[in-house]
Parts: sequence; C-alpha cells; structure tokens
Amino acid sequence: MGAPRFLPAGVYGAAAVAEAERRLYAPRFWHPLLPVERLPEGQALALELLGLPVLLTHPPGGPRLFLNRCPHRAVALLDAGEEARPCRRLVCPYHGWTYDLEGRLQAAAREADFLEPFRRDDWPLESLPLQVRAGLLWGAIGPDPLPLEQQLDLVLEVAGAELERPRRLLGTLRRSLACDWKIAHDNTLDDYHVAIAHPTTLHREQGPVCHYRHQLGQWANLLATPMQGGDFLTFGLPPWLHLLLWPDGRLVVLQFPPEAPDRCRMELWLLGEEAWLPQAGDLLAELERFLQEDRRLVEAAQAGYGALPPFRPGPPHRLEQRIVHHQALYRRLMVLA
Repeated sequence: MGAPRFLPAGVYGAAAVAEAERRLYAPRFWHPLLPVERLPEGQALALELLGLPVLLTHPPGGPRLFLNRCPHRAVALLDAGEEARPCRRLVCPYHGWTYDLEGRLQAAAREADFLEPFRRDDWPLESLPLQVRAGLLWGAIGPDPLPLEQQLDLVLEVAGAELERPRRLLGTLRRSLACDWKIAHDNTLDDYHVAIAHPTTLHREQGPVCHYRHQLGQWANLLATPMQGGDFLTFGLPPWLHLLLWPDGRLVVLQFPPEAPDRCRMELWLLGEEAWLPQAGDLLAELERFLQEDRRLVEAAQAGYGALPPFRPGPPHRLEQRIVHHQALYRRLMVLA
C-alpha cells in the first residue's frame, strides 16, 4: 500500500459525485433527526431528510418515521415546520385519505366508488427505519442501513453509559455553508488547524496539542483531550456527523448534511442538564465564535479546490489522521481507488 493521501480535489463540489453519494453513501447510515424530547406523544412533525419529505409521528407505541406523501397521489400530509404539533390523525388535503399516527389508513373519501376492490390495509403510509439512541431520533433512507451500534462503535466503547445520560435541548444553531459537506466534515476532523486557526476559542477548550490522544474505530474516530473533571471527547462519525462530549455531561451534536454539490448545512444541537439552561445563550455564543472562524476557512477551501489550475492536496499530517481514517471509509463505500 502507498502512503496515505487525501481525496482528490475533483470529488469536492461535483454534481456527479453528489448524485453517487446519494445512492452509495448516505443510505448506508443513520441520520439524527431530532432530540426525542421535541416529539412528545400524540404529536407529529414534517421535515426533510436528504431531499426526502418525511413525517415523524409519536403514537403510544413509540415514534415512527414515514415518507410524507399520501399513497394515493403523493401529496404531503403535513407541511414542514420547525416544531411538532398535536395531531390525532393525518388527513391528506387532496382527497381526504385519513391516517392514524401508526400510519394505518382509517378512511378514504367515498370508498365504495373505487374502480377496483378497495382494502384499507393495502394502503399504509410508507415507513422508514427509525431508532431512538442517546436521546435522539435516528432515521435512515436506505432499506438496509448499517446497524446503528456499528456506526456508533467507538462512541459506545468509550462513552456508552455517558451517552445515554438524560439531557434536554438547550439550544440550536443552523447555517448554510458555501462548501461541499466533505470540506466541512474534513475540517471538523482536522486537529492540525485548531491551535493556529482557533487560538482564543476552540484551542482553549481542547488544550495543548501535546496532550491530544487519538483513537480510530472501524467506523468512528476520536480526539480526546484532558480538561478539569475528565476528558473532552470529540467523535467523528459517518456520514457527516460529530459528537462533542464534555466531562460535565454537555453534548453537542454537529452535522453537515448536503444541500447541493457545493453547499451544505451546518446544524448544531446543544444538549445538557436543566441546570445549564440559564447559561445556554453564552454557551451557544462560544460555539458560534469558533464555527464562524471555521466558516471562513471551509468556504475559502471550496473556492480553492474549484479554481484552475487543478488543485493537488498536500501530504496528510499526523494531526490529520482522523480525516484520512474517514476518507478511507468514504473511498471504500464510493468504490474509489
């Protein structure tokens, strides 16, 4: 085998690559959709998962995930929104087909007049895989995703019990970034740049580079740095996900789902104990400071990758081994040399 190398510039921002990722890469994994506390029993929420309109419901048996389209003529049953809403039934605004929160058809307008025999049981909502883990709802768009326990392999090994600590949502950040998701994901795995690009923000949190400890799992990877009370753990996971865990129990879920070949969305959830609520605004402001520093870097990198003459990335550094680890996984799933 040759020396480790970065992905070629041509895979960043290319429409054909983005389409292949939609088929070969994204369906293999689970995607955090929502903190479970944001979907109380008896409520429903419409949102988008990688371009698919989906519908979360919470019947008495536990949360469910469906495609947000009526099986009759594909019209959305609910409009997408930021918050879940109380909902006893789902009624299609087109022809009035009515579903319960389990996705079962309860009634269709003028059922006796269909041109062939009509059975309600033949027309449930189209279900998608959904799991609850670490206080989050995880959805998948593929019929056979990797087991979630494998996707979280290193997280469960290092911090399994801590991951399941009860938490509530303290706040969110959401921004659109003018870069391929891979550039944003690479950057968040990049431990080489922290002391240089974030001297007064993230570097203060993570401490001296000489104390960095790395661990690589089959799917996830980890940077651990000592701080008062224990280790600050930064996990990188496929497809474009990061979990940041503080010794005091604060958890940040950070992801970069694609919006277009050369754009992605930065989405951050800050979770912790109720006692942190009065400080939530200050904590989010601290996070936003270093994320704004990163925004300038990743958008500049996207411009540089796309400029002529064609760019050839330099050699990986020891502190970039988490990037190399993830990119090897990406190459395998995307069948790249």
